[in-house]
Amino acid sequence: MELTLKGGYVYTNGHFEMKDVTVSFSDSPFFDSVIDISGKYIFPGFADVHVHLREPGFSYKETVASGTAAGAAGGYTALCTMPNLNPTPDSAEHLKDQLDIIERDASIAVIPFGTITVGEKGEVLSDMDGMAPDVCGFSDDGRGVQDPEMMIAAMEKAASLNKIISAHCEDNSLLRGGYIHEGEYAKAHGHRGICSESEWGPIARDIELVKRTGCAYHVCHISTKESVDIIRRAKAEGVNITCETGPHYLTLCDGDLQEHGRFKMNPPLRSASDRDALIEGLIDGTIDMIATDHAPHSDEEKGRGLEKSAMGVVGLETAFPVLYTKLVKTGVIKLEELVYLMSEAPRTRFDIDTDVGFTVFDLDACYKIDPNEFKTKGRATPFEDMTVYSKCLMTVYDGKIVYNAL
Repeated sequence: MELTLKGGYVYTNGHFEMKDVTVSFSDSPFFDSVIDISGKYIFPGFADVHVHLREPGFSYKETVASGTAAGAAGGYTALCTMPNLNPTPDSAEHLKDQLDIIERDASIAVIPFGTITVGEKGEVLSDMDGMAPDVCGFSDDGRGVQDPEMMIAAMEKAASLNKIISAHCEDNSLLRGGYIHEGEYAKAHGHRGICSESEWGPIARDIELVKRTGCAYHVCHISTKESVDIIRRAKAEGVNITCETGPHYLTLCDGDLQEHGRFKMNPPLRSASDRDALIEGLIDGTIDMIATDHAPHSDEEKGRGLEKSAMGVVGLETAFPVLYTKLVKTGVIKLEELVYLMSEAPRTRFDIDTDVGFTVFDLDACYKIDPNEFKTKGRATPFEDMTVYSKCLMTVYDGKIVYNAL
């Protein structure tokens, strides 16, 4: 049957036009063929290039089914999944375990990353040739590649395959047991801090390696002002580099920390000046896209306080409402820019060639974020109880309604 969504504002070529949208379905939950969505907005489906769906290996934290349901509820129609799994996708054989689950259970597009090294151990290159046809790029996310010679070899191989290296930049020698930002909150509350150089140092190193190898290079979840400055300079020099940051780094800082695991992630929430630099980087184009680093854990793993909880928070169902509320409604960026950062930019850089689909949002909807309403198995979010605007009403992918709250 056909369904017409009538009277909405539709994102078209970088701006919004009021027009009707008609879609055909093999089946539909609607009896009416026309639904009035006057005052609502239709965006292209969002794409997230940094998501942890935890299968295979850790399905008690998340599954492909629950994670893609969460993505659809947040307006996403494409997710790129990180490889810290069991088995790690470090060969075509191991990758197939994940691809089989995706084919069976995913409700939206899921494109995996392969690992850079076998087992993400940093010692031996993965079977990048064998995995290349089925992955969006290569990453040892969760672990930085410590050996520059190993990273050079990985970059050269990735360049030969026309694939991106998506780097978790972290110098283990500078961590010193830290688990939150090395700032005022850590000092005041007796916590061990993570210094900013542990992030920006490896970025600076890798940029020099990119110049040598010609690799397409992407930096995961940047969080420091120095990272923004280094990447800005590299872009001015013509280096083939892009980067992402997350909603929590753009809207929170270590002054917002509480003694709860839902505020613990890696990299950590940094200072207010770091947050402000990230916003400036977003405005001037240094930061290319927004990714959630959606990283669900069990309630027990996140209930041990700042020091002992697992690192990682969920984000697929809160990303757009939080960013719309904190950046668009306050006039920091335009709505069109946010949609670009969450849909077009990641698809272009990572060559995400899937049906884009679309999502419908009510921007006037106002509510408090309640993790008990999430589709994801994870409940740990620093945005719990935050009052936000905009709610996803429907997401359509591949000719199917994959989320419906109309």
